[in-house]
Amino acid sequence: MARTSASPTRSTEAILAHHLGAFRDGLDAILSDYVEQSLVLTPDQVLRGLGPIRSFFDGFLKGAAPAFWDAFKIRTRVVEGETAYLVWEARPFVTLATDTFVIRDGKILVQTFTPFTG
Repeated sequence: MARTSASPTRSTEAILAHHLGAFRDGLDAILSDYVEQSLVLTPDQVLRGLGPIRSFFDGFLKGAAPAFWDAFKIRTRVVEGETAYLVWEARPFVTLATDTFVIRDGKILVQTFTPFTG
């Protein structure tokens, strides 16, 4: 399911598309969507700034099995103004996950990430 609001959201859509594609291009490509003021919130921690966010994504990339990327599927994608919401899976590695992004001035200002494994 994919929905997009009628309001202009090209910037949000473009940054979200870049972020999703950046995983195949590596850590620097992923980090290019964030700024020092960015926050990434997970069930276990709040990551503030580029250093902690870099460490988080470095661990994520190193921990993902090659088959994870083939299994990755977006189930829901909603963009409303500066906010984007994803529901995705990568079975059997992640049975369900959600990400919410607040994108401002072409950068991810806030991201929440909640994975469910089973």
